[in-house]
Formats: sequence, structure tokens, C-alpha cells
Amino acid sequence: MKDKKQKLIEAAIAIFTEKGLEQTKISDIVKHAGVAQGTFYLYFPSKLAIMPAIAEEVVKEILSVAKKEVNPQATFAEQLNQLVEVSFTLTKRYSEVIALTYAGLASSDYLTEWETIYEPYYEFVGAILEEAIQKKEMDVTLNPKQMAKLIIGLTESAAEQLYLYDTKPSQQLIDEQQQATAEFIQRALRIPKGKEE
Repeated sequence: MKDKKQKLIEAAIAIFTEKGLEQTKISDIVKHAGVAQGTFYLYFPSKLAIMPAIAEEVVKEILSVAKKEVNPQATFAEQLNQLVEVSFTLTKRYSEVIALTYAGLASSDYLTEWETIYEPYYEFVGAILEEAIQKKEMDVTLNPKQMAKLIIGLTESAAEQLYLYDTKPSQQLIDEQQQATAEFIQRALRIPKGKEE
């Protein structure tokens, strides 16, 4: 059974997606969650205070799918392709939630929590990079955590260009953008020839 906080987060996602950030009231969220209005304030001091919790839910889902889809037995280049695919797939699935989260975090003091929310995902990708460095599957030896941030940021930005800013991208454009992103990352990391597949 879901706890009240989780119900509030899920209700907020549903109502924000339906009504938008400005039009949503706390009373709408609690009604949808089936809890008393005072319960909301036990967990969140304001409407915008729920935004980091929504962002955390999205990142948890990204990490969960990445752990399932990124094959630890695959080559580093294949793992990068899998990470790019996960990012594109989930950005498409959660485009409305991502857009409202950005809007909510940007219009509050909670944007500073972004790095903390993303920390588990940075660690996951950083571990993949660390292993690739040890196996000499790439010629770059920068700090794995910093590289992870750059890769995640680039991949999400490339996916968001399609799903947040373009109205209805064609499948061809999606495929081209995804391939270009993966190739760009592989070239930036100087993966030696013969290790790409």
C-alpha cells in the first residue's frame, strides 16, 4: 500500500500534467490523492516544494530502467548506446513531467537540489566509465563522475530537443538524433577502433 507522501507525489504529477503548474492548486492535489489538505503540509511547505520529490521519482525510474537495460557484459560502446536509448525512451515517456519539473524547479529555490537528486544516476554511469578506463576501452582518463555528468547532460539535452521543444518529431529524426548522440559521445571518449561493436 502506498504511503501518503507517495500518493501526493503521484497526484501532483497527474494534476500538474493535466492543468499546468500555474493553474494547479494544493486542494486539487490532495483531492486527487484522497488525503486531507493538512497532510500535504506535513510533507511539503508549498506547492513548489513538491517539485524535487517529482524530479526524484523521474530519476529513480531512469536509474531503474538503466540498470535493467544496460548490459554489464556488453562492450563499453554498446553500454553507451544502451544508455542513450534509455534516455531517449524515458524522455519521450515523461516529457510532460520533465517539462513541468523544470518549470517548477526554475521558479523556486529548489533548483539547487538537482545535483543531489541526480547523484545515484551519476554514480551508476560513473561506475561504467571507471570500468571502461580500467579495461582501456577508451583513451580518456578524466574523472569518471565528471564525465558521467557530461554524458547524462548531453544525452538528456539531445532527447529533450526532440520531445520537449519539437512538436512531433518524425521517427527518422528521432533515430538520427539518437545515433548522432551516441556517436558523438563515443568519439569524444576516443573509443579505440575495433571496440565500437
